[in-house]
Amino acid sequence: MLTTLRNALKIREIRNKLLFTFAMLVVIRIGSQLPVPGVDRTYFANWFAQQTGGTFSFFDAITGGSFINMSILALNISPYITSSIIMQLLTIAIPKLEEMQRDGEDGRKKIASITRYVTVVLALIQATAMAVGFGRQGLLMNPDDPLNYITAIAAMTAGSAFLMWIGERITENGVGNGISIVLVINIISRIPSDLGNLFAQFVFGKPFATAAVAVVVIFAIILVMVVLVIILNGGTRKIPVQYAQKMQGRKLVGGQSSSIPLKVNTAGVIPIIFAQSIMQFPLIICTFIGVTPSGFWGEVLSGLNSGNWCKTARPIYTLGMLLYIVLVIFFAYFYTSITFNPLMVADNMKRQGGFIPGIRPGKPTSDYLAKVLNYVIFIGAVGLTIIGILPYVFNGLFNASVSFGGTSLIIIVSVVLETMKQIESQMLVRNYKGFLND
Repeated sequence: MLTTLRNALKIREIRNKLLFTFAMLVVIRIGSQLPVPGVDRTYFANWFAQQTGGTFSFFDAITGGSFINMSILALNISPYITSSIIMQLLTIAIPKLEEMQRDGEDGRKKIASITRYVTVVLALIQATAMAVGFGRQGLLMNPDDPLNYITAIAAMTAGSAFLMWIGERITENGVGNGISIVLVINIISRIPSDLGNLFAQFVFGKPFATAAVAVVVIFAIILVMVVLVIILNGGTRKIPVQYAQKMQGRKLVGGQSSSIPLKVNTAGVIPIIFAQSIMQFPLIICTFIGVTPSGFWGEVLSGLNSGNWCKTARPIYTLGMLLYIVLVIFFAYFYTSITFNPLMVADNMKRQGGFIPGIRPGKPTSDYLAKVLNYVIFIGAVGLTIIGILPYVFNGLFNASVSFGGTSLIIIVSVVLETMKQIESQMLVRNYKGFLND
């Protein structure tokens, strides 16, 4: 990886793209420190510190701390992520959007334009909910002035739209997927403070032997999780495909062999995000409206709170983690089912004269693909679940609470590997151009 980056810096075109990307990331980090006008930042920091169990920890991680700081980028790109997921699901449900997706580049541009508008609407709704919900509780310095609400809502909505624009500029003029890179730099920005908290809790002030063991254990856990994520992302089941020979004019074409790569982690990090969103939704709603249920419903909400899982004092709350595991596996199957259609793949193979050796074309092929896919999805879902619950296990047993966890590591590793592949492909294209020019 370092060799690839060093070689890329020698090429002027790629070096300029890397510098542009770096400059945009600097702008983002500066924007994360600019406060929303009329907001009491100390109130929100104190409020966030009182939230137990890390209900908002992942949201804080993907916003790079701008959520706690109540900066103009407080919402960050979370509205865009939500909008993209919604559009992906609607593309399957609405025939008109499905037609746009099949129209090639023009269709994708139309869907991207709709996604932008949906992002702004979602950002406006979230900003309004935050300003109104927390305004009179102490978030706004002058809650009786309507202009303060309008200013806060406009600032947070504009900040989210600005970040979306920066992400698209990085995609066009920089390297990698801009939105993904923005997300990764936000998560990475929180890692030093999280490691500092871990060291303050388990290393500093402890005897040398205990501190040394703690350091080794901390980095060993992180290393193991990174390796698991790399294995999970790189795992692929290749299904061989053979194409029959046929006559075109006077030429005999076809006869080549290929393969259908089925990724083990087909759905990526989407199942974990969906599962976390569903389980945190009741907690977030109760927090925003200031309601604290008691009795049976209080126990249910405590079980949904990931900060209470695996704690020896109240093991009953760990049942919430079992629900989380079920949701992750369910959404892994659900999301893959709407993004990969075995019947459509089998029909396309049949039209192109392709077949899987030993399997008849048509329905037998689609049934075989569905069977293999279910097996692959299950392996990926189990691996995804292990990576997702490990931070909660250590948090419950050792009270080692951090904002980055399995979800964050999956995002970081996936984006870094994909970005390096894009850099390598750009270098390869440039080498081909140089060879042809010579």
